Amino acid sequence: MILSGKARLAGVLGWPVSHSRSPRLHGFWLRQLGIDGAYLPLAVAPADLALVVRALPRMGFAGANVTVPHKEKVMALVDHLDPLAARIGAVNTLVVRPDGSLEGRNTDAFGFLENLRCGCPGWVASAGPAMVIGAGGAARAVVAALVDAGIPEIRLTNRTAERADQLAAELGGPIRVVPWHQRSDYLAGAALLVNTTTQGMTGQPGLELDLSALPMTAVVNDIVYVPLETDLLARARARGNPVVDGLGMLLYQAVPGFEAWFGSRPEVTDELRAFVLAG
Repeated sequence: MILSGKARLAGVLGWPVSHSRSPRLHGFWLRQLGIDGAYLPLAVAPADLALVVRALPRMGFAGANVTVPHKEKVMALVDHLDPLAARIGAVNTLVVRPDGSLEGRNTDAFGFLENLRCGCPGWVASAGPAMVIGAGGAARAVVAALVDAGIPEIRLTNRTAERADQLAAELGGPIRVVPWHQRSDYLAGAALLVNTTTQGMTGQPGLELDLSALPMTAVVNDIVYVPLETDLLARARARGNPVVDGLGMLLYQAVPGFEAWFGSRPEVTDELRAFVLAG
């Protein structure tokens, strides 16, 4: 569609940003909903981040997504910081308020839970403990989401134990840090297993995890979506566990931002999934 002089603008800030699927994702919704707007990839070097972020309202942008390596540094550049983003320690969504001020939000926790609930409708937080692999930025969003959902216990493990201890101390809640070398043993009795690391991603080594102690009813989720079915998900599916891939987290985390910038709440559909995967 042809953009008018009143087109609403948003984009994604990253360095590099060419790998991002967000322009394809938001572009699909803009065309589908017939909205006069555009979503642009914005390659921003770290040294230029503050200048670009502060210029967004002056350039007519309604907001932007934020990806690596800017998700932590942008927190200091916003006028208003959402409490959840502060807890997680990262901002992935910027919204320009009517007065021109900038609000920083984190929608990754929302995206994770929506993907889990839609990918496995029978899952509920009260079903039992969750085993979370990894203690990086993605893990912080996953753990925060599970704590807020009311999960009874989170078994957290990471190759560097100090990072897991720090995450547990900062986020609080029913988090139990378990030894990396015993990670497979702690799958016993779990109702949910989530891999938040890059292990299993294309070009990365697979996640070494013996699933034999995992109950057959436990849901297995890998936030990696390249490939869509990781070795972990393939092994879990083969033994009969319900599995949820990582693409939905990307798609659902985009919904609140799109609604804030363009005024319409989009839907995550099979057609959208296929379109984003084809890019």
